[in-house]
Amino acid sequence: MIQTKLIPRTDEAFEPPMLIKNILAESLKYEPQREIVYRDLFRMNYIEFNQRVRRLANVLTGLGVKPGDTVAVLDWDSHRYLECFFGVTSIGAILHTVNVRLSPAQILYTMNHAEDKFVLIHEDFLPILDSIKGQLKTVDCFVLLSDKVYTDLNAVGQVPTGLTGEYEALLRDVSDQYDFPDFDENTWATSFYTTGTTGNPKGVYFSHRQLFMHTMGLLTYLIGYEALPFRSRTDVYMPITPMFHVHAWGFPFLATLLAAKQVYPGKYEPEMLLRLLVTEGVTLSHCVPTILNMLVSSPAAQKFRDQLSRWSVLIGGSALTKGLAKAALDLGINVTSGYGMSETAPILSVVYLNDAERALPFDEQVDFRTRAGRIAPYVDARLMNDEGEFLPHDGETLGEIVVRTPWTTQGYYNDPERGAELWKHGWLHTGDVASITPDHWIIVADRTKDVIKTGGEWVSSLDMEDSLSQLEGVAESAVVGLPDDRWGERPHALIIPKPGYELTAEGIKASLQSRIDRGELHKWYMPDRILFVSEIPKTSVGKIDKKRIRSEMKAQLLSS
Repeated sequence: MIQTKLIPRTDEAFEPPMLIKNILAESLKYEPQREIVYRDLFRMNYIEFNQRVRRLANVLTGLGVKPGDTVAVLDWDSHRYLECFFGVTSIGAILHTVNVRLSPAQILYTMNHAEDKFVLIHEDFLPILDSIKGQLKTVDCFVLLSDKVYTDLNAVGQVPTGLTGEYEALLRDVSDQYDFPDFDENTWATSFYTTGTTGNPKGVYFSHRQLFMHTMGLLTYLIGYEALPFRSRTDVYMPITPMFHVHAWGFPFLATLLAAKQVYPGKYEPEMLLRLLVTEGVTLSHCVPTILNMLVSSPAAQKFRDQLSRWSVLIGGSALTKGLAKAALDLGINVTSGYGMSETAPILSVVYLNDAERALPFDEQVDFRTRAGRIAPYVDARLMNDEGEFLPHDGETLGEIVVRTPWTTQGYYNDPERGAELWKHGWLHTGDVASITPDHWIIVADRTKDVIKTGGEWVSSLDMEDSLSQLEGVAESAVVGLPDDRWGERPHALIIPKPGYELTAEGIKASLQSRIDRGELHKWYMPDRILFVSEIPKTSVGKIDKKRIRSEMKAQLLSS
């Protein structure tokens, strides 16, 4: 950095730190009567929400939670989770959002590694707790989160043996007044664990400043540029991404800042999601492609066509294929893509259609809507080769995406070696191969570990999946590369047929060959083998689990 002249400081002057409590405070200023809804079980306005957050702070401090202690939450997407986003962090404690879809052994590892001291746990996950409780090394206290209390008043305060108390009863018995303190904005606020291809889950962590700045980044892009319109006066937000997964992509912080109506669906069930979309007037969500595919394929989708036409959906986690995008657009859903990763809090880019692109017919917009997006405000994204050299942004040259932002994690908790690898050459490495256009579009080719190297060519598994998605009768697909003695690797595909379609490998290959003959696809984009399945393996956050697919298909080849 260059030497500069700093502004003079006055001893009496105060420079407010960027804290999560300041996001919360904004929710009371303008529209405090707006609601936060949990399924069909509970609703409150922002005045009540602020009171409950302060009650939670009193409960936690009364139970002995101190600044720097880690509080773990195992819950479905709920109003309680939202209260923890603010109540835990604003007392200076660390919120550990536990991935409940991990195996019990992995959950045990993450809770011990994070040094959790207090646990808030939904009744559905008590069997997991029973299997690991005796091996938790640092936990002092367990609080029950129950849905029964909203339908049976007799359930309030009832807890199984070994738990300290029940959430609603504890909140009821304390004051709704709490003066959240000021502290350093670089204070550790949250942590969660991301799984990789090898080794134990990695602990990612964020400060108050980083989460505050990520919220400002979303505010600038979504509200200022209207990359994905979010008008607090008229829009209703419902996450369909787990709150344990990168803070539900940071949107709950933004929605609270704007005092927008928020709807939390709890456990993801298609019928409940569609019902909430209709009855609560949901207009904005985000999810992985699997969830969107499940919803647009539902027989009820056509029935609710009018409501779906008011719905905007941001897709992330995995690539949005052109086939799925067209199916959503046909229902009137305003579907676009975003790109990021756990380590980047997560937003790095979101589709932004400029005036000329927005004027195009929907069919011509699909190519733009399925890209990873335009680089978000305050994000410096580059392409880098293996030697640490930057590559041109010409829309053709491929390299690894590396980034710097005000909100990227500084490393992995208690894992300096992997943290140093993440930040090699002073840039955060995403592990994704992409091109960047002169007008700032990111076009992801593949994960570095998923690119198929065949016959001296690099073939994108994402491009192959996109091609398959556009064939009639294909509901979902996954493509992986498997070892080949002649070519190094060759692509193999899994396909889920749409209901009512009888697909054959020969028919799929014939359709692909016609595109190859027309020059629309490269010859390397023909899979060696096509298997038809009823389900494609997914990770705990809904991404296609290509590591597992490769392992299982290798085993099948060896046994055949």
